[in-house]
Order: sequence, then C-alpha cells, then structure tokens
Amino acid sequence: MCGRYSLTATSEALAEHFQVLKSIRMQPRYNIPPGQKILNIVERADGTRKAVNLWWGLVPPWAKDRKIGWKLSNARRETLTEKPAFREAVKHQRCLIPTDGYFEWQKRADGKQAFHIHRADRGLFAFAGLWEQWKSGQEALYSCTIITTAANVRMQTVHERMPVIIPPDQYHAWLDKAAGADTVLSLLENDAYADITLTAVSDWVNKPQHDDAKCIEPSAEQNAHH
Repeated sequence: MCGRYSLTATSEALAEHFQVLKSIRMQPRYNIPPGQKILNIVERADGTRKAVNLWWGLVPPWAKDRKIGWKLSNARRETLTEKPAFREAVKHQRCLIPTDGYFEWQKRADGKQAFHIHRADRGLFAFAGLWEQWKSGQEALYSCTIITTAANVRMQTVHERMPVIIPPDQYHAWLDKAAGADTVLSLLENDAYADITLTAVSDWVNKPQHDDAKCIEPSAEQNAHH
C-alpha cells in the first residue's frame, strides 16, 4: 500500500518535470498522510497539463458520505475494473501524483523499521492515480487515490504491496482521456522500480504530525551499512 509519502521538490522543478504551464506554489512536504489535499497532475482536453489539489482518499459520486474516502486512499490494480468505486474513474479520470519518495514499514521481531523509498538521485517521479468528483447539495469535493500492485522481488523485503509508478515517457499515455482500457491497464506493468532505492529512516516519521527533513534522514542502521 502507500499511506505516507514526501514531496520536497521546488516549484520550478515540478513545473519542468511535469510540463505544467503555470508555476506550482507549494511548501516542501516530508510526511504526507491521507485525508488532506495533495498535488495532482491532470490533462486538459487540448493536451496541456495542469496542477490541481485534490483530497487524498477517493469519494465515489454515489457515496452517501464523504467519510468513505478514509478507506479509499489506495486502489488495488487487480480489481480496478471491478470495484464500483474505481470502475468509471479508470476509464477517463486518471492523474499523476508527484512525489520524490514514499514510506513503508517492514515488520520485524523487535517492531517495525521505516524505509524511505526513492529514486537513486532523489529526483521526482509519479504515482498512478485516479480522481473523482462527489457532490452533496452545493458542496463539490474532488478527491484521488493511489493505485497499488503486488510488490516486486526487491520491494517484497519490506512490504507485499507497492504503489504503481508511471515513467515520464508514459505520462501522456496515462493521462490521455481517449486511451482505451487495455492500453491504460498495460501501463501499470512497467519496470519503473529499476531505479528505486530503499533507505532505512528513524521512527520519527511514524507520527504524521512530524513533517520535516528528519523524516527522510538515513537512520543509524542505514549509515552502518555504508
């Protein structure tokens, strides 16, 4: 799964990487949990991209209550076309969720060890996401979810699931509203994790309230391996 991630890149780096026309104003975030607005990249009808802030935790149009979003921060790749919450969104409402790393916790005999999972150069990458619109009276809520898949051999050492990463050369194909279902689903199978590194970090990151550079600093254990 993916329940916490970081996004510390500059506004300029984000705009350049995702080819967004307007600058993106945001503060560095080191420990982003579900249930708040997060940065998403979507594509307009004319093919240009824009940055939008959507609630992390998808609320389907048919939901009676927005609280369902707490259970839908992730969407399993294996059941995207079956689950009523994601079936329509995967057809036409796909997004990219910018990040420079996410956190996962490895279960051990003496507790859990947190890892920051990032590119070797600590550069930007993007999760595959879906978005939805929910209305209740005059209220309109735009929300999103991160797609996860079974962990590859390398990631299995930490957790059995991992978020799907969309490589930059497939950004347009993923966002393209005209893309067919088969094409879209095939994009979820890729080797984007070839460049991914796991760094053990301290348990400072365990508390969502902690949102500073200490969250991604290598732990004493990690330093001992170098």
